[in-house]
Amino acid sequence: MFAACGNRKSNGNDEKNLDSVDQSAPKATGKTKNILFFGTSLTAGLGLDPTEAYPALIQNRIDSLNLPYNVINGGLSGETSAGGKSRIDWLLKQPVDVFVLELGANDGLRGLPVAQTIKNLQDIIDRVKAKYPDVKLVMAGMQMPPNFGAKYANDFKNIFPDLARKNNMALVPFLLDKVGGVPKLNQADGIHPTAEGDKILAENVWVVLKDQL
Repeated sequence: MFAACGNRKSNGNDEKNLDSVDQSAPKATGKTKNILFFGTSLTAGLGLDPTEAYPALIQNRIDSLNLPYNVINGGLSGETSAGGKSRIDWLLKQPVDVFVLELGANDGLRGLPVAQTIKNLQDIIDRVKAKYPDVKLVMAGMQMPPNFGAKYANDFKNIFPDLARKNNMALVPFLLDKVGGVPKLNQADGIHPTAEGDKILAENVWVVLKDQL
């Protein structure tokens, strides 16, 4: 399964979504700049120790290079693009210098209209740019299996590069590259990466993110 984030259990409407993980956002200190990772349980690190989630691994890399950046893990499991749109303003109360957007997978798992996902993601991007005009933007791409047909899967896949081009965002083509569909790199649910899998996610992101720092 190439999608990020299914649920091991269903909600009342039997919809697939990400399991819950508590999140906290550290505050900016001194001259350190903030990198906000805004996404789903892939970003939150569902089933892993917080230190094993890919944003934490990227913080380790940043620290090892003595770069003045603080990673904020704004991942929330179960998050859809609509949910992200309602939550983004709260996270923008703190300074954001680099914004990494990882949302949409739960929309795809539910078969929600691609046009609505595009609108929600664009609204989020617009709010970030309006609040912090000099912010650097990174889009994490996602893919879906053809559960809802090949056309839907293809249209969904194109959401991310299309929005990245439109908004001058750096693009991680596929967040789960080399991890999605590889049993040994995923937890028992077959969807969320293991600690070893998240190391690969961190590399997938870092190769793009480093040029924005």
